[in-house]
Amino acid sequence: MAGSRLLIEGLVQGVGYRYAFSERAAALGLAGWVRNRANGAVEASVHGPEAAVQAIIEWAHQGPRAARVSRVTVVGEDEPPPAAQQFEIRPTA
Repeated sequence: MAGSRLLIEGLVQGVGYRYAFSERAAALGLAGWVRNRANGAVEASVHGPEAAVQAIIEWAHQGPRAARVSRVTVVGEDEPPPAAQQFEIRPTA
């Protein structure tokens, strides 16, 4: 199992990014969360099989159709597993 925290920057708020990310993460069998940041970025914590974590990181560079991602940064690796074994959308931080 692997875990990572991501910071996604660009035009990623108001375009359905969190919802699309959540759906993709759940489809990949990942647990964790995604939320908007007050600075306009999106932050996510993902945990699951290493191949699935890598797949969501790759997907994060594109996002949904309306998104314009300028940068995806892995700001933390070896994230601890979340308490819930599902994926959730959290409030803006």
